[in-house]
Amino acid sequence: MSDAIKHECGIALIQLKKPLSFYKEKYGSALYGINKMYLLMEKQHNRGQDGAGFASIKYDMSQGQRYISRVRSAEQQPIQDIFKTINDRVQKQIDLDPDLLLHPERLKQAVPYVGELMLGHVRYGTFGKNNIESVHPFLRQNNWMHRNLIVAGNFNLTNVNELFDNLVDLGQHPKEKADTITVMEKIGHFLDDAVAKIYKKLKKEGFTKAEASPLIAERLNIAKILRKASKNWDGGYAMAGLLGHGDSFVIRDPNGIRPAYYYNDDEIVVVASERPVIQTVFNVPFDSIKELEPGQALITKKSGASDVSTILEAREKKACSFERIYFSRGSDAAIYQERKDLGCALFPLVHKAIGGDLENTVFSFIPNTAETSFYGMIGAVQDHVREQLKNELNKKGTPNIEVLTKMLGQKPRIEKIAIKDAKLRTFITEDSGRDDLVAHVYDITYGVVKKTDNLVIVDDSIVRGTTLQKSILRMLDRLGPKKIVVVSSAPQIRYPDCYGIDMARLEEFIAFRAALALHQDDGTYDAVIQSVYENCIQSKLDKIVSPPNFVKAIYDPYSDEEISEKTAQILKNESIQADIEVIFQKVSGLHKACPDNLGDWYFTGDYPTAGGSRVVNQAFINFVDKNKERAY
Repeated sequence: MSDAIKHECGIALIQLKKPLSFYKEKYGSALYGINKMYLLMEKQHNRGQDGAGFASIKYDMSQGQRYISRVRSAEQQPIQDIFKTINDRVQKQIDLDPDLLLHPERLKQAVPYVGELMLGHVRYGTFGKNNIESVHPFLRQNNWMHRNLIVAGNFNLTNVNELFDNLVDLGQHPKEKADTITVMEKIGHFLDDAVAKIYKKLKKEGFTKAEASPLIAERLNIAKILRKASKNWDGGYAMAGLLGHGDSFVIRDPNGIRPAYYYNDDEIVVVASERPVIQTVFNVPFDSIKELEPGQALITKKSGASDVSTILEAREKKACSFERIYFSRGSDAAIYQERKDLGCALFPLVHKAIGGDLENTVFSFIPNTAETSFYGMIGAVQDHVREQLKNELNKKGTPNIEVLTKMLGQKPRIEKIAIKDAKLRTFITEDSGRDDLVAHVYDITYGVVKKTDNLVIVDDSIVRGTTLQKSILRMLDRLGPKKIVVVSSAPQIRYPDCYGIDMARLEEFIAFRAALALHQDDGTYDAVIQSVYENCIQSKLDKIVSPPNFVKAIYDPYSDEEISEKTAQILKNESIQADIEVIFQKVSGLHKACPDNLGDWYFTGDYPTAGGSRVVNQAFINFVDKNKERAY
């Protein structure tokens, strides 16, 4: 998208089911697991650039030997940074003992990070500061092996304050009020409770404390622990955890908002936030990778046994549609086709906007992430031309050779209009003179657009419209087209996301600003603001658990087309000579293109959890009060 917004986090989990010597013999390296984890994380780098972390657990270590290792980074290149730390540590030990690489078990004993169970995380911060203390995985330490807990996730919870208070009521003293810490402590509380109950039974059976420890690990019911811990979570999440003795879990929210995929064979269990990442890294077929269903958890034991358990009753599936539009890698076969379908669905609206004049229309896209939707639109243009030719041929009477010749020569004019100068974008950090610098982030291709041309530009989504207004439209206008049509493959973004995407403030959305501008034009601004504000405040005072989304009243009087037209007026400043039209995808078109990802709350305001409506109402209160804090 032309407006940069922060993404979601990404998780990666690997369990090696065989001894390290097996992977050394079959794949040539005792570091097989670490190498695969590096690839899983690097290929999910698109999901998070504020930080990265890695944790590992070694099986069957003797008392007094370190069996948990963790490394995190909030540097500019965090993945490279953490794996450089790991590689440097390995290399240092190999320099002392060159034979270590030939003896995997000795390597495991001598070097941190080399283990059978690994958890990786790439982070985009949506809660807390972007420092090392905010980077996953988080670690809850204990001298009892099975009470050690490592947690990382792709999530946001809307009711962190409530969950925090619950922990306080249990007598705990959490070190901070962050959702990851709160979740970890919630799981940790029920893990401690389960361990204590099992030990009590074992003691009655006559086992000593030392004898009880491995039996506790065997008897732990992780599914039961997760059911108790997650009972009151409100939000979207794919949460992964490791237990010190070697078990692991990945749990997905009951609406399936956040994604999780897994692959399991006799050598390995692997989980990632995206399917094609697993496909590529392990060279396995599409059909062998499973999606973790809503409300379920994949639980693996140290023994290699694994099971998918229902933790929470599944609700209506509302998988995030932004995953398909923008966030996930487009190399997934299904996502690639869906993005093409999104572009194809927009052509009728584009055809109307250009008055059917394909001969005098240039098609392009900005940014590169919109390329697949652009291909879909061009495919629709070609289908339209063929249909016209077919209709002409089917007319009664003698065909008009001149018309047919012209139609046979007709094809969409496709040009690479803009190229981003990444180095320049990196340089722009200060506010002083920013607007002038931003206007030059893209280089444009001169000489391909005539003054009689329409210029159609496909974007994958329009959030704030800032980059369009201050940079892209000015730049495109220098080419001299008579009309610029900006086409968003996503619908109008009207409401905040509270489940993991960094879209928190209503006033940042250009669709919201357009709706307010329409109210100002109609003289209804003060009345609607006051009405919505009072409703939001009253529902908060009344502590309504699942209130209506009162912010919908801002948009209700106006059609999608009216908001799109006002958006175009806001984007066009006095210096732009070309006519500007903005076209957004219809929600119906989105659902048709992405039928399995119907999460659309940022477009429709229909939040899948009770906390979502509370968040959007709080966001409106913050807007009116000029409070810049998050609503969640």
